[in-house]
Parts: sequence; C-alpha cells; structure tokens
Amino acid sequence: MNPAYSVILFTTSSGAGYGLLALLGLVGVQHGQASSLAFALVALFIALALITVGLLSSTFHLGHPERAWRAFSQWRSSWLSREGVAAVVTYPVALAFGLVWSGLVDWPSLIGPLGWATAIMSGVTVFCTGKIYSSLKTIPQWHHGLTVPVYLVFGLATGAALLAPIATLFGRFQWFQIVLAVVALVAVLILKFAYWHSIDNAPRKHSMAAATGLGPGVRQWEVPHTNINFIQKEMGYAVARRHAQKLRRLVFLLLAMAIVFAVLAALLSPWLSFGLAVAALAAAVIERWLFFAEAVHVVNLYYGLANA
Repeated sequence: MNPAYSVILFTTSSGAGYGLLALLGLVGVQHGQASSLAFALVALFIALALITVGLLSSTFHLGHPERAWRAFSQWRSSWLSREGVAAVVTYPVALAFGLVWSGLVDWPSLIGPLGWATAIMSGVTVFCTGKIYSSLKTIPQWHHGLTVPVYLVFGLATGAALLAPIATLFGRFQWFQIVLAVVALVAVLILKFAYWHSIDNAPRKHSMAAATGLGPGVRQWEVPHTNINFIQKEMGYAVARRHAQKLRRLVFLLLAMAIVFAVLAALLSPWLSFGLAVAALAAAVIERWLFFAEAVHVVNLYYGLANA
C-alpha cells in the first residue's frame, strides 16, 4: 500500500495523544487532584493537541474532506465511524476530567470516575483505529490478530514516553513513569517481532486461481489496461525486501535506545527522558510507515501479482 503521510501522522500523533491522556486519567484515579496546576494544564493540552492534530490530518487524504462528517452515520457497521464517534465522545469527558483534576473546578469526588472514563474512552478510540485495519480481509498483513494489540501498546508506550519529560519540566518526575515506559516499550518490541515473524512466514493463499475459481494454472491473457490507474498507485506500492529489513532493524534500534534513555533517566538525570520521547516517537513513525508499505492488497492479483 502507498503510505499516505497524513495517515501516518494521524495514527502516530493520535495514538501518542490518547496514550498520554489515558495515563493522565489513571494518574488522577491513583493520586487525586494534580499537585501542580501548570503541569495538569500543559499535559492535558499536549495530549488533546496531539489527538486533534492526528484526527484532522486523517482528512487530508480524502478527495472531499468537507464530507468527512458523513462517516459518523455508519457506526453500526463501520469501525471508521465508531472511531469517529468514540473520538468525539472522548473530548467532553477529557475536558471535564481536566477541570476537576487540575483544580479549576473544586469537585474532587469526580476525579476518580472521570479519570476512569477518560482512560477507557482513550483505549476504546485507539481500539477502533486498530480495528479499521484489522477488519480488512483483503489485506492479509492487516487482517492479523496482533494489529489491534500493537496499536494499543504503541499508544501506551509513546504516551508514557511523553509523560516522563512533561513531568520533568514541572518537577513531577517519578520512578513509576520510567517503569511504565520500559514495560510498554518491551511489550512493543515483543509484539512487533512476533507480528513481523508471522507475516513473513504466513502462507500466501490468495492467487489468481483462487480469485477466479478456475483452478490451478490459470493466468492472465492480457493486462487490464495500458496506463497506470489509481488502484495501482495506491494499492500497488511495494517496498523492497532489503529496505524493509533495514527499517525494521532501525525500529528495534530506536526502541532499544528509548529503553536505554529511560533507564539512564532513572539512574542519572530525569532530563534524559527527553531522549526517551524522541526515540520512541521516531520508532512509532517508522513502524507505522512500514505497516502501510508492507501491506499487499489482493486486488494486485489482477495486475500481475502471483499470490498475496
């Protein structure tokens, strides 16, 4: 698949934003009102800004972005619509939580319930994002059991990687932030290794023979047309195997660097947590580019692909 930069920005930015927002909700549940008004407001602003930028960028690759609102009407059958509905519902819940958690509204008894609601809605929205891709049977690399878990864990990992440096800025750095980031990053390493190993060794059961029902040995007599069309541009993109392997190793290297920065931040200086955030977000961007670039749509069988 052709990796649209707007979709890469959407999935990485909103994933990190929802991960951070979920963690802030859980912090409120565990510790009650924020000890610093500035920390609470800045952390919430960054989380909501990342979410908003991500959601807006998802409309950039649409032919008619002004019609994006129509997607909300298909929530009964479309994970895209469910994601949109969940994202919209999350905003007022998160804002209400921010008001009571920061202390701008003195209602401490609501911090716990609103914190849980914020964390749950953030997870639900990221879950819906992952299901958009995992529900597509025509793309075997996406229709995979690990697609949704990777989305969820990567969101948590990048959110935790952002929480530590934000807390450092306001003197609120704590060891549990590093432990959470390291656990999430290790989980990402394990899940991505398992995912890539699985798609590399999965049988390519889709073929021209299976698609047409004509049995083994069937082949095209002529190509569908002489000029490259939209389907070939968007769904016929293929990344070279050697390049994919290099980028995979780079993702693992960046994740390992993020873990090292996290440990050094705990042992030496909390300010090293900024290196944790940069490495984790860079790994997320490259991983997400590969997620799209390595996907093979079965429609390519009609354009010369032997199997998918």
